[in-house]
Amino acid sequence: MSETSARLLNLLSLLQTPREWPGRELAERLRVTTRTIRRDVERLRELGYPVHASMGAEGGYRLAAGTAMPPLLLDDEEAVAIAVGLRSTAGHTIAGIEEASVRALAKLEQVLPARLRRRVGTLGTATVPLPAGDGPTVDPEHLTVLAAAIANHERVRFGYRAGAGELTRRLVEPHRLVAAGRRWYLVAFDNDRDDWRTFRVDRLSEPFATGVRTAPRELPATDAGAYVRERMRGMATTYRAVATVYGPAEEVTARLGGRSAGEVAPLDGESCRWHSAPDSLEWLAMRLALLGREFTVHEPVELIAYIRALGDRVRRATDGGETDATARPTGRDTPGG
Repeated sequence: MSETSARLLNLLSLLQTPREWPGRELAERLRVTTRTIRRDVERLRELGYPVHASMGAEGGYRLAAGTAMPPLLLDDEEAVAIAVGLRSTAGHTIAGIEEASVRALAKLEQVLPARLRRRVGTLGTATVPLPAGDGPTVDPEHLTVLAAAIANHERVRFGYRAGAGELTRRLVEPHRLVAAGRRWYLVAFDNDRDDWRTFRVDRLSEPFATGVRTAPRELPATDAGAYVRERMRGMATTYRAVATVYGPAEEVTARLGGRSAGEVAPLDGESCRWHSAPDSLEWLAMRLALLGREFTVHEPVELIAYIRALGDRVRRATDGGETDATARPTGRDTPGG
């Protein structure tokens, strides 16, 4: 690296500290003249960095917000902190930022020095995030491998465990990662099956890029999100529930997580009617049970039977004194079990 380039990087690193830098102080730090500092500032501006200058005894240079995000220079501690934070965000789906977190993490880990990559990996191994309770977590490293392969149009191999437990090896051309329904999904063209598939990322193991690049394929849908929604609609049985909840409508709406969980209409000041969005029996039962209010389920009949069976299991679990094996259930007592 040339002396000028190294000096520009050092200057940029100083300016990214949130403060005003007098030209004389910058010159002393970098062991150059104030005239050289002025020239270097102009070079940074030409590269797209919005360096502002203010006049007066208290004036100086500072890096301000611009119209675009320029490259950042991070020290070792900052890079590790950001990588660990992005891994945590990517591993737990958070509405609105999950895909951006994976893209940012893939870019950062691509340029992390080996020593820092080891530190990030060590922290990830030694720490356990508290699960949010709203879906399975995924290995952020799997997400970054897949995201990089998508960007490079590169084939990927991985092990995959189907819902029934069957283990297979897959060779795919990854298209997009989609966060939906508290899970991560990979939309990809399956080379062995010569068709498009969706894969739950939490069921993947040992994904690796093969180095073989391919031309992009046209997805048989308007976008990857629409494709995943259509596949989920065809694969899973969903239900709409109607229930009376004995609590104020505003409180119930807040506890359900907002309007995305369905419609809540007040019946009076102390009760309301909930019409749910389509979801599984398990999730509907959990939503109702966690409201902290009495409720009456009107439909569907499958949900009524599921909650009744769930209540029987919970009651048996708290009986404690029951030791007679003949009094215990011999199998699943949920509908269809």
